[in-house]
Amino acid sequence: MNIIKSTLCILFLIFILNSCKSDETKFKDYPSIKSDGIATALIEIPAGTTQKWELNKKNGLIERDAIDGQPRTINYLGYPGNYGMIPNTILDKKNGGDGDPLDILVLGDPVKRGDLVNCKIIGVLKLIDNNENDDKLIGISTSSSLFEINSITEMDLSYPGISNIIETWFTNYKSKNTTKSLGFADKQAAIELLNAATKQHNNLNN
Repeated sequence: MNIIKSTLCILFLIFILNSCKSDETKFKDYPSIKSDGIATALIEIPAGTTQKWELNKKNGLIERDAIDGQPRTINYLGYPGNYGMIPNTILDKKNGGDGDPLDILVLGDPVKRGDLVNCKIIGVLKLIDNNENDDKLIGISTSSSLFEINSITEMDLSYPGISNIIETWFTNYKSKNTTKSLGFADKQAAIELLNAATKQHNNLNN
């Protein structure tokens, strides 16, 4: 009986320790882009929701964003896709970034916060937010019915309006005249941006 109790206690302790692991352990070993060209996105904000969550780079947890101590909620329509970041990337300002991991909007069915989603990169929305670059990679989930789309141009031809919705949303969800769009760049430009951010991350961590 004592052996059984001890075994159960050990198993319970292991469960608790695994439950306390940070979100960082879920993605730190995942490549930003795989050999088959499929990228890995860590979702911070599920599609259709308005609560602002983001990865805390210090402790690896996805935490509720706050302004002046108050939880931040977007005063607009919910996110038009699953929003998050590409693990193991960083791009500083002198290289066209903002000093953070690359942001990405993944088109597809809503997923849970903290999920890792495989997606195909099809382009990048070039944004200026408060006079700083704030580009958003555009990806399509491998499980989405849109997955056959390979570029922004192809998406515009097959599914008119989606890119307009994305651009309109990102230039208006904060407040008027805060964010300016420079339009979409193609898949090649997006992949080059991703490769540069991956290289910079690797250089900083090697």
